[in-house]
Amino acid sequence: MKAPLLGRFRHGYVAPAALLVAVLLYAPFLWTAYLSLTRYDGLEPPAWTGLANFGKLFADTALLTSTRNTLIWVIGTMVLPVGLGLLVAVLSYDIKGGAWFRAPFMLPYALSGAGLAMVWSPILSHGGIANVLLGVDTAFLQDAPVNTLAMLAVWTWQQLGVNTLLFVVGLQSIPKEPIEAARLDGASGWRLFRHVIWPLMRPLTAVVVGLALVASLKTFDIVWVLTQGGPGRNSETLAVTMYKETFVASDYGYGSAVAVMLTVVTGLASYLYLRRQVTAT
Repeated sequence: MKAPLLGRFRHGYVAPAALLVAVLLYAPFLWTAYLSLTRYDGLEPPAWTGLANFGKLFADTALLTSTRNTLIWVIGTMVLPVGLGLLVAVLSYDIKGGAWFRAPFMLPYALSGAGLAMVWSPILSHGGIANVLLGVDTAFLQDAPVNTLAMLAVWTWQQLGVNTLLFVVGLQSIPKEPIEAARLDGASGWRLFRHVIWPLMRPLTAVVVGLALVASLKTFDIVWVLTQGGPGRNSETLAVTMYKETFVASDYGYGSAVAVMLTVVTGLASYLYLRRQVTAT
């Protein structure tokens, strides 16, 4: 009698959680989507403008710059935090004291993006510690696209540890039998990794890359604290553009349009990536 009773009220059990998600996620997005179709300064009532804000998007040269920078963040995240995380995990997994070798990479992840940027600001500033140590006169946070690459290096320093940890967990979940069989057949080094270990880690790799993809698309805190999207607007990402248009310029309608665009781009990129992973498997 208990099972049918539980089945009859199963929707009631998940209703509070579903309602909470609807209130905290879906309602704000619908309100943002509505504002993107209006002219709104936060004071006067929203005035309906239709698709005017989205038409403005495609004529905005600053948005093209932020889109380019966001693309650099996405590609750089795939190559640096994810790629180096995999490398560190593989090199330290099967050696004595590997956990101690990985420990320093984990420490920066304990800092917030804003805190991390404050630590690196005097290092990367013109005439700062990086210029002295490297013996160069490069304006790491002023010249584009050097400023974006410099901030990407800071991002890599923070994210490397957690990606390494995730890949180590993936390595620990691999059955020992296929690896031992491959070693008996003479496989070692790159061949062992390429043909045995890497295919077995594919499900976890899909998760790590997916998380990194979404995080890179909405990069904000490091960029805002280090450069605020400047000088000018040459280091803005889409998330920074959305913030500046909404809360600095008080153009809530246009800022909401940028937010909708960012949401669509993130959702579409995630969908295409996950679909590709499902098709590949």
